[in-house]
Amino acid sequence: MSEVDAREAKRALRAAQKARRAGLFEAHPEAATALLQHLPPGLRPRVVSGTTPMGSELDPRPLMRHLAARGAQLALPRTPPRGQPLTFHVWTEETRFAPGRFGLDEPAADTPALVPDLVLVPLLAFDGAGRRLGSGGGYYDATLRALRAAGPVFALGVAFSGQQVDAVPCEAFDEPLDAVLTEAGWLEVAPLNPGTDVFSAGEGRPPRR
Repeated sequence: MSEVDAREAKRALRAAQKARRAGLFEAHPEAATALLQHLPPGLRPRVVSGTTPMGSELDPRPLMRHLAARGAQLALPRTPPRGQPLTFHVWTEETRFAPGRFGLDEPAADTPALVPDLVLVPLLAFDGAGRRLGSGGGYYDATLRALRAAGPVFALGVAFSGQQVDAVPCEAFDEPLDAVLTEAGWLEVAPLNPGTDVFSAGEGRPPRR
């Protein structure tokens, strides 16, 4: 598929998946807590980054709090100009927030920065090969590219199981996921980057499917 064809296919799939995700959001209000049933017990990151959900995105915050109970520090992003990677900043009960680029509250500019080893990634669609369709801003592709260039990081898609499609159109700059967590289960879709240690040695990682 050419780059032009991929962009057109993405545009069509994006429109369809926005409507589909909105329906899944209404049909599965329990999904954010159902994720916790399928979280591998050995998943113990040092720093986990998530998001404040937009619209019908599956809320990752219950998952983040659960990982905090396992010892992780929590981080939320600040959104830079388009094309630049997100930065991640400490999220605690004391964190001060300010309006961000898209109208969502973000950690204030002076909030200490963190580098996550586990990134919870929002999405519109995913497939069994780890390809992801986002909202079109390119933020997570730029972010994962920068983080992976600096060191090992695990990219975990957070989605409704009904967001899976047969194949997501792919362009050269698209960054894949390592796994996807849904209300129906855990799907590991790519080899773990060498050296990434978000899974504890004693409890191990789930088998690939």
